[in-house]
Amino acid sequence: MNASKMKFGISYVDTKSPLHALNGITKFALFMAWVTVVLTTFDLRLISVLIIAGLSLLKMTRVPLSVYKPLLIGTASVLMMNALFMFLLAPQQGTEYMGSTTVLLPLGHYSVTQETLFYLLTVTLKYFSMFPIALVFVFTTHPTEFAASLNRIGVPYKIAYAVSLTLRYLPEVKKDFVNIMHAQQARGLDLSKNTPLFLRLQNVSKILGPLIFSSLDRADQISNAMTLRGFGRHNRRTWYSSRALNSIDKWTLFGIVIVVAAAITKRMMDSQLFWYPF
Repeated sequence: MNASKMKFGISYVDTKSPLHALNGITKFALFMAWVTVVLTTFDLRLISVLIIAGLSLLKMTRVPLSVYKPLLIGTASVLMMNALFMFLLAPQQGTEYMGSTTVLLPLGHYSVTQETLFYLLTVTLKYFSMFPIALVFVFTTHPTEFAASLNRIGVPYKIAYAVSLTLRYLPEVKKDFVNIMHAQQARGLDLSKNTPLFLRLQNVSKILGPLIFSSLDRADQISNAMTLRGFGRHNRRTWYSSRALNSIDKWTLFGIVIVVAAAITKRMMDSQLFWYPF
């Protein structure tokens, strides 16, 4: 297993898991169906099931927890900050949706109610439920296989290839960032925790400039190389990683259709937007 890839939390990792054996089209359909189901519901029961299933699939990828643990913690932290700002901007929005008011902590306009806490919990977990399946998709889908899948469902191959290149070079961008950061630190740039936050952000911005220019230079080199090889001359192309759907893929796709149809039907039959048991 490529060690450099294992250190980078959002790139393809070939662990030979059962999920890796699925066709790229199947995994892409699973990801899109998952997002569709999440967007159609504010039912905390269904959202909890999605989170548990997503984390179970993430474990099934056989990617070590240390690879994506910082990403999970970072995402959870951002979502909690988002919930805080939602409360500051609209502290009574939960009571409006639930249709009742149960004050837990009276603070005037910013009184904390049971309905608002339930609303913020539901929305935060709703957003979080999409993150594990996104990691599953990235970990188990080779960029070229993903591009071939996009092209098979009708996406122009030039766009599909651009997506493939983006996924391929994310680890390279990270490597450039680390190299530039070390070079700047050798010149006296302080990025340690001892530095005030605002000054640290200023120092990080000094890294972004060289990183952007190096990325643009790499993009120019790739563009020139593809032009020299005649990329884009024909309307169609073949794919080395293209695979036919097997029986497992077909059954998985069938199950995805059933689940999405059930989720949409449930949403249409629900009389209230939020499920609120209290």
